[in-house]
Amino acid sequence: MQNIHFIAVGGAIMHQLALALHRKGYVVTGSDDEITDPAKANLAAAGLLPQQFGWFPEKITPTLDAVVLGMHAKGDNPELLAAKAAGIPVYSFPQYVYEVSKNKKRVVVAGSHGKTTITSMIMHILRHQHVDFDYLVGAKVAGFDQSVRLTDAPLIVLEGDEYPASAEEKRPKILFYHPHISVLSGIAWDHINVFPTYDIYFNQFEQYLLGMEEGTKVFYNSEDTEVIRVIGGSGGRVVAHPYCTPPFHYDNGHPVIETENGPVTVSVFGRHNLLNMRAAIDVCMELGIAEKDCYVAIASFTGAARRLEKVKEEPGLLVYRDFAHAPSKLKATLDAVREAYPDHQLIACFELHTFSSLNEQFLSQYAGSMNGADEAIVYFSHHALKLKGLPNLEPGVVKQYFAREDVLVIDNKQQLEAAVTEKISGNTRPVFLLLMSSGTFDGIDWNAVSSHQK
Repeated sequence: MQNIHFIAVGGAIMHQLALALHRKGYVVTGSDDEITDPAKANLAAAGLLPQQFGWFPEKITPTLDAVVLGMHAKGDNPELLAAKAAGIPVYSFPQYVYEVSKNKKRVVVAGSHGKTTITSMIMHILRHQHVDFDYLVGAKVAGFDQSVRLTDAPLIVLEGDEYPASAEEKRPKILFYHPHISVLSGIAWDHINVFPTYDIYFNQFEQYLLGMEEGTKVFYNSEDTEVIRVIGGSGGRVVAHPYCTPPFHYDNGHPVIETENGPVTVSVFGRHNLLNMRAAIDVCMELGIAEKDCYVAIASFTGAARRLEKVKEEPGLLVYRDFAHAPSKLKATLDAVREAYPDHQLIACFELHTFSSLNEQFLSQYAGSMNGADEAIVYFSHHALKLKGLPNLEPGVVKQYFAREDVLVIDNKQQLEAAVTEKISGNTRPVFLLLMSSGTFDGIDWNAVSSHQK
């Protein structure tokens, strides 16, 4: 029986890993200086919530087999220093996930966008086909009680991001999973706080491919020129398989895929999601599932949480939210809605929330990214700027970077609620309200706002 301690156990994935190991029968403890819901409630329900918040070096005892270090913990963390002084092995969470899955077949989904959706789609198909597998995914997926599962299953599906593994290990998480099968979905500059130039960011994916065992199968997005470039520079080490958007048409807002076995109507929409679907199906076929069975399964997939997720539907109004925050993601999501709902008035509301999006050095990347909307609103809060240690921004400056004359830039929550309510209630056409953010728009209740429609 393993005895594992988590430093910064309250993280979104960290607490899920702790719960997965607890279910596996490990002795799990943890610390954090702050834990909020849902992690707080989840840990409490399992009896794993620390009695006190803070760092306690006395928790680091010789009985520990390993310490798992979260991204939130700093290099001078007292518990980390105690673990190193005692010679206890310290792992970042991707390193530890590899340790407990090194004897499994590993599927890793990598790339700048679509990772969660592709991973979720693979999970959905495998479950539908009664395949026993473990997984790690960055969002709540319908039909799955947790976002990390670790058992004795022979297969694991991992969402792998390019962000640093921990304060001790600055290399990207994806470098530690060592896949047998991988997806590379796209490359578009993000995380400016970690990768100050595009070339540095691109190099993470070069390292990823070069670190693979020769002959690893990589399914790559053949519609992304940067993915093609990185695959071309891998020196033929990997066995590369291209994938692209399948032929389809829309029927009353629902995509119908044209397959060799006839038309298949699916629940998710947008070219980028159908491209993601193709990647997931290719992986599942590689795992031995027939293509026709993949399509039968995927027809019932409704999406991962906050990935073009329906918030509300009533006569004349559709409200969806999406995790989109990088420029390429905004454009893809807006294009998806525009193509699926051409007769709706598309009102797009985007929150600047990440370090990159709130950084004036990066804002120029958003030029033209919201042109697909009939009406565009950009929101940011000065509180978010303060939390991230960034200088103040003025709405007029933000507006210039989006390069759209009629974009409305708002930095006040109440004004945002009023503006959205006015735009919804003032329309004679059916409205599609699209909310795009990796945050929460400062906790606005969009059901309440949208209900003011006349």
